[in-house]
Amino acid sequence: METPRSGAITLEVVLRFVDIATDALADAREEIDALNVYPVPDGDTGTNMYLTVSAARDAVREATGGDGAVGPAADLGTALAAFSRGALLGARGNSGVILSEMLGAIVRRIAHADPGERNAQVMADALRRATDASYAAVGTPVEGTMLTVTRAASEAAAEVAKDSTARARDVFTAAAAAAREALAHTPEQLPALRAAGVVDAGGRGVSVILDAAETVLTGRRPTPVTAPFGSHHIPVPVTATEGDLTPGGPSYEVMYLLDADDAAMPALRTTLSALGDSLVVVGGEGLWNVHVHVDDVGAAIEAGIAAGRPHRVRVTHFAEQIAAARSRTAARDGRAVVAVAAGPGLASLFEEAGAVVVHGGPGRRPSTGQLLEAITSCGASEVIVLPNDHDSVRVAQIAASTAEADSDGAVRVAVIPTQAQVTGLAAVAVHEPGRSFDQDVLEMTATARHARQGAVTVAAKQAMTMAGPCEPGDALGVIAGDFAVVGDDLYAVAVEVLDRLLGGGGELVTIVAGAEDAEGSLATRCAGYVEEHHPAVDVVVYDGGQERYPLLMAVE
Repeated sequence: METPRSGAITLEVVLRFVDIATDALADAREEIDALNVYPVPDGDTGTNMYLTVSAARDAVREATGGDGAVGPAADLGTALAAFSRGALLGARGNSGVILSEMLGAIVRRIAHADPGERNAQVMADALRRATDASYAAVGTPVEGTMLTVTRAASEAAAEVAKDSTARARDVFTAAAAAAREALAHTPEQLPALRAAGVVDAGGRGVSVILDAAETVLTGRRPTPVTAPFGSHHIPVPVTATEGDLTPGGPSYEVMYLLDADDAAMPALRTTLSALGDSLVVVGGEGLWNVHVHVDDVGAAIEAGIAAGRPHRVRVTHFAEQIAAARSRTAARDGRAVVAVAAGPGLASLFEEAGAVVVHGGPGRRPSTGQLLEAITSCGASEVIVLPNDHDSVRVAQIAASTAEADSDGAVRVAVIPTQAQVTGLAAVAVHEPGRSFDQDVLEMTATARHARQGAVTVAAKQAMTMAGPCEPGDALGVIAGDFAVVGDDLYAVAVEVLDRLLGGGGELVTIVAGAEDAEGSLATRCAGYVEEHHPAVDVVVYDGGQERYPLLMAVE
């Protein structure tokens, strides 16, 4: 029999889950968007669910040390709280808001688990609460949606958890399988799905997330059971109704965050329910995320004002959304570079080179939404994105593909997978708008790829690296993203990194001083070392102002 709380959800499991779930939704985003026909066929369910989970991951990373690493002050409770709040604040669209409530319910159950409870029972109960919370959050629950898929998963989990030998992995394996099965039957419940020949988009997103949980706990990657777009065979006649949304329904989607007492929510729900449909209100403890489809936008916002303080208000006109997007993209012209900068000095360097800057870096990496906003607001018909960080490359790729899809092909976006700030500087230095787009991307990519990059930092904790063990306070040398040198002196480690980078030759060394080298003394000493020991190589020094890395270095 499983001992009490053996195999309990740990901080490490949470960190793995947020990464795997986000990446899985990123991979499935376009597929889910294509399935999106209900409640509004606006093709953004996959994007909204991805952005919601991505925001939760970013919040967890920030709370646990920035890079998903377990910092000295990190703990499970901190990570869970950050996960729940991040999902709530980052939720987008009908599906994203419902998903945030599901995730929040699961997190709350895990956080309040008693030490004597079996972990399998905790997780099964967490899924049940996610189901209950999602149904309660929706003004008029409709079957054949993500609600149905979640309920099927929670029922299967509860059945497995009855076995006293069951473990959390068994619970999620059963839940994921039940979700896939329920997803396949969603067209039998919703005429809109049946007519389009697709499964429910939100339900597919839930299935992807449960598959990710199964992968984390078992190491296996389940094979999704879904029908391709436009080819789902319906063996059972449709008898269900479509619920609260009709072809002649409300014209606007209204969303806002709301600071309000919990006691004000029943009246708000009643008011908004009378104004429109697709009502979802989620949150708690004074902070709520409100979503509704209405014709009277002012009345929906006034209802929020009566309940508390609405902020971050977003209004979308369904009928004009596509036309407005086409109008904006039709006026686009020229080419722009969007670059992520990890410090004020680096931001200035990129801006001087003509780039649109998105502030980021370790501990505050930009979200997909931030990069998407930079791409869409720059007004260019051709955009080149420099993420300048390994973990931001995937986020940039999602933002790029979303921008292209939203523009109906009027905007071309290319992501050059720059792994470091210095390789981004090398790429932007050869940017030439006069070239063709493809040729410009090719030249910038080649330059970034050929730039060998390194850095020095200080160890925050005891760890084992590729160069051997390190202790807190040790100087660490980074080469191509890996810890390659361990020492007790930053300067000594820095010159060793420089020698290794220059071992393959080079014509130019770029050294960028960080916030911890504000006077530039370490950077200046290293520049002097290069001039003395590699006299045929040019060297330039910049004030980058980046955190955590006293020096960034590149050799071209």
